Amino acid sequence: MEEQTPAEQALSRSYVAADGFRFDVVKMSVEHHPDRSVTLTYWLTVGRQGHPDERWVVALPWDDKSWVDVLTSPAPPPDRLRQLVHLVRAHLEEWWDTKGHNRQSAKTGRRLT
Repeated sequence: MEEQTPAEQALSRSYVAADGFRFDVVKMSVEHHPDRSVTLTYWLTVGRQGHPDERWVVALPWDDKSWVDVLTSPAPPPDRLRQLVHLVRAHLEEWWDTKGHNRQSAKTGRRLT
């Protein structure tokens, strides 16, 4: 198994969103494409107090090539790494909030349970 980059390690950490939903990252992978875009695939358990946990797999296309250096660097600048983590988490939370009524969002995820 390849060793994860610092960005992959940071993006693989579970967290709790401001609205109280817990995003437990079971597994995360980064697929690099020839055009320098990437796909971030998350296997998640999402839950909140008083709600049953749900297991999902979500493939987030990441076309912004300006972040490739952060994703691949063995020592990315800490401020850029924090920005990337913030952006990806915002993207995950947007997917979670819109998957029920936005067809494009719905296509990126698949419920496992």
